[in-house]
Amino acid sequence: MTTTWRHLPAPAREIATAAVDAVAAARGRDPEAYDVAVARLAAAERSGLVLGAVVRLLLEEGHPDGLDGDDVRQVLERCVRGAAGWRPDADPHVVLVLLAGALGVYDPDGHESPPDPPAVARHAPLLVADLLATTGRPLDGYLAAAFAEIERTERHD
Repeated sequence: MTTTWRHLPAPAREIATAAVDAVAAARGRDPEAYDVAVARLAAAERSGLVLGAVVRLLLEEGHPDGLDGDDVRQVLERCVRGAAGWRPDADPHVVLVLLAGALGVYDPDGHESPPDPPAVARHAPLLVADLLATTGRPLDGYLAAAFAEIERTERHD
């Protein structure tokens, strides 16, 4: 994945730069930088859609033969345990909802209290950082692919 997202309109670039900053802060376990980047993500409309697409791409790459319940549980546990030492507010339920949403098996309309955008913004970069650790690749390519996929989908709808 060598394409870039830097040519996109300003709102999309803001999502991408905030996501890059949040994931870098998560990798560095920097709570102050993380909170600043997460606030930008929470304020950016459609950031959850973009991060969900990134999570799905990472899951597909990390599990080319598909995921089963054990795989999902392992990702969930690894992410939450990895974050718990520096993010005591890491909520396994929100991470599970993010995983289910990325896999297309979560219907927010059927849920009494789906996570709000700030909760998604606080947890999605943790999940992305965890999944990126297994690929060894930079986030930029996944962001570019996510934006391209969203654009294709919207063009066909």
